[in-house]
Amino acid sequence: MARLIWLTGPSGSGKDSLLNALREAPPDNLVIAHRYITRPADAGGENHVALSEAEFRRRQAMGLFAISWQAHGLYYGLGEEIDHWLARGLNVLVNGSRLHLPIVEQQYGTQLLPLVLHVSPAVLEMRLRQRGRESEGEIRQRLARASEPLPAHCHPLNNDGALSDTLNGLRQLLEHPP
Repeated sequence: MARLIWLTGPSGSGKDSLLNALREAPPDNLVIAHRYITRPADAGGENHVALSEAEFRRRQAMGLFAISWQAHGLYYGLGEEIDHWLARGLNVLVNGSRLHLPIVEQQYGTQLLPLVLHVSPAVLEMRLRQRGRESEGEIRQRLARASEPLPAHCHPLNNDGALSDTLNGLRQLLEHPP
């Protein structure tokens, strides 16, 4: 059965770095989906498709997103292509939203494999400060949100150490899903 692999984790946990590393040599049966976001293309971080809010809403109204949500003042969407890829028997890995996991669970049921990229509070704080995108207040908010308990059915993937170790752990999960 093809799986929708819903990768979540706090901002600064290394999701973009992990996905970029996996894109270099993905497993044969895996597609890494791009998100459609109302954020400029040159904003840094995630490799995404930049849309204006008007274009996002237009595509949403036309039913072109399999999943869409709002967070941090932006609109996010996953194109309907992910459903076509799943139907072809391909596993699809996406950078998902922890808050929207219940909606995705209802839509994809047993096809869903929820993963949470986890880092210790000290490592997360260091990474947030190093990237310099957030204010002190935003850093405190992100740290508080990251300390909330993980949903019981999510599979944790630790990213405190070397990215290559995390990538190997992800590859093992993809080859032998729980």
